[in-house]
Amino acid sequence: MMSLTKHHGLGNDFLVRVVVDQAGDDGDGEDGEDGEDGEDDGEYEDLARRLCNRRTGVGADGLLVAAIGDDSIVMTLYNADGTRAEMSGNGIRCLAHAVARHRGDLEPQRIVTDAGERMVTLEETDDPDCVLAAVDMGEIVDLDEPDGWSTLGVHPGRPVAHLGLGNPHAVVGVDDVGAVDLESLGARVPHLNLEIVEPGPGEDAIRMRVHERGAGITAACGTGAVASAAAARRWGFVAPSVTDVTVHMDGGDATVVLDEPTPGRAMLIGPSTFVAAIEVTAT
Repeated sequence: MMSLTKHHGLGNDFLVRVVVDQAGDDGDGEDGEDGEDGEDDGEYEDLARRLCNRRTGVGADGLLVAAIGDDSIVMTLYNADGTRAEMSGNGIRCLAHAVARHRGDLEPQRIVTDAGERMVTLEETDDPDCVLAAVDMGEIVDLDEPDGWSTLGVHPGRPVAHLGLGNPHAVVGVDDVGAVDLESLGARVPHLNLEIVEPGPGEDAIRMRVHERGAGITAACGTGAVASAAAARRWGFVAPSVTDVTVHMDGGDATVVLDEPTPGRAMLIGPSTFVAAIEVTAT
C-alpha cells in the first residue's frame, strides 16, 4: 500500500506522496530510484494516469512527489496525463502543506523543482485543514513565440505575452473570459499553458481562466496567475504602480506580488487545503 494525501489550491487539486530521500538533495537514487521506496519516473507516470483519472481513479490535476532530504525538499510533478512538468504554483503550496503535516511544523521550506529552487513560507488560518502559503516564484522571463501559435488565429490587435516561470505560458488579453471557447483553443496548443485575461474589477485586479498543459481546463493555476499579472501590468490592464495584483480564477482568488523580492521576480500568495489521507495499491 502507498500513503498519499489530497490537497487543493483554489480547486487545482493534487495527490501528494511524501518520501524520505535516502539519496541526498538531488532526489535521485541509484538506478533511477526516487526516495525510500524506489519508484522511478515510469512508475510514477503510470500512477499519475491511474489515480488522477476522475472517473476511474481518485481524481486530481496532478501527482506530486516530495523527497525530503537533509536540508531541502525535492518536488517532482506529474500531470494527470502522466507527463512531467517543471513547476506549479498551486502544486508547490500543496506539497509544502503535505510536508508540513508530515513533519508537524510550519517552518519555511526550501524546495528544489525542475524549474529551480523555490522558498515557501506557511501560515495557519482559522481552518485547521487550510494554510496560507507564500511562494517565491522566481524570475519571469520572455519567451519566443511557440510552435503552433498561429493555429489559434489570435486577432493581431489583441495583447499577447509569451512568458516563462520555469514552464511556458501564453497569455492573451480578452474582453470577456467567459465568452471564449477555451477548451478548443487549448487543445490546439497542448504543449502550452494558455491563459485568457480580462481587466478588473478595479485597477489592481484581473480575471483569468486557464487551459493547462497535461491537465486541460483547471480551476486555478499559480504560475499562470503570475504570468497573467505580469502581462496585465505590461498591457495596462492594471495600473502601472500596482505591485499586488488580485487574480480572480474559477476556483478563487490568489495574490501576485510583482517585483518581489527583487525586480523581475514575483511572490504568489494563496491557500492550500487538506482534503483527505488515502491508501492506494502501488501497482
